[in-house]
Amino acid sequence: MSGWTVRGGRLPAQGAVVVTGASSGLGRECALELESRGFQVLAGVRRQEDGEKLLAESLHGRLRHVVVDITDEASVLACAELAEREHGGLRGLVNNAGICVPGPLECLDSDQFRHQLDVNVVGHLGVIRAHLPLLRRARGRIVNVTSGLGKAAVPFLGAYSTAQFAKEALSDALRRELAPQGVPVSIVAPGAILTPIWSKVSEAGERALDGVPAAVAEPYRTAFRAFMEGNAQGAAASRTTPEDFARAVARALTDGRPRTRYWVGADARRMGRLARLLPDTLLDRQFAGITASVRGPAERHPR
Repeated sequence: MSGWTVRGGRLPAQGAVVVTGASSGLGRECALELESRGFQVLAGVRRQEDGEKLLAESLHGRLRHVVVDITDEASVLACAELAEREHGGLRGLVNNAGICVPGPLECLDSDQFRHQLDVNVVGHLGVIRAHLPLLRRARGRIVNVTSGLGKAAVPFLGAYSTAQFAKEALSDALRRELAPQGVPVSIVAPGAILTPIWSKVSEAGERALDGVPAAVAEPYRTAFRAFMEGNAQGAAASRTTPEDFARAVARALTDGRPRTRYWVGADARRMGRLARLLPDTLLDRQFAGITASVRGPAERHPR
């Protein structure tokens, strides 16, 4: 399918790779791992100080950073222009940048919901469009990062799940459109991993409930807080590490025959199996405990 494809084995870890969302967490670990393996890495970060910190952690002199906001077209084009100027072509593009807008869907306004999609879906398509000429030139690969929630939508993470479903569909369509052009597209889907994102998600969740009238928020509050606490505990207890994620991305870039999807973590694999095998009614039962304490206004205020 690609000029890089070989029968079995691994391709050499060489050439240039762009990694978005490399300021912290999974993106940071991915950028450092790819550099350590031999790739030239252009790490997309949101702030100059994030890039300087990442550069200080670089051990091999093959990493540089670029400040990029994937929702800003001019910023994305500047990243692509830098990649072309420095490297000519790209061996890989890792679309890792993303946010999580938590909260019951009733409590999210249109701007919050739209922002979730702009960052996690629309922004990535813009990044892909800008860098595709460089990927074609070097017979490179696209790696899109989703999660287990791209196959099964969880209560209270409806906006995030919507974005992940959309990114899965985007990846499927791109894979089929770009296959004749020799640009493979793979998905890396991690489960819960302890990173700084969890504190941000908890804070955003509280803001979501506080931003709507009490009559709307209160039926959800107890169940939502328990859910967020359970999520944080699950991430803290997870045996899946950022290093596991980074290795999966490296495999997607170097496998002789790249898979369409790489699951990272037992919980992500389980979510994928449940979504594939269970009918909707049974899948609903799997998540029923999350919302068990939610009560409608009429039940809370009987006449």
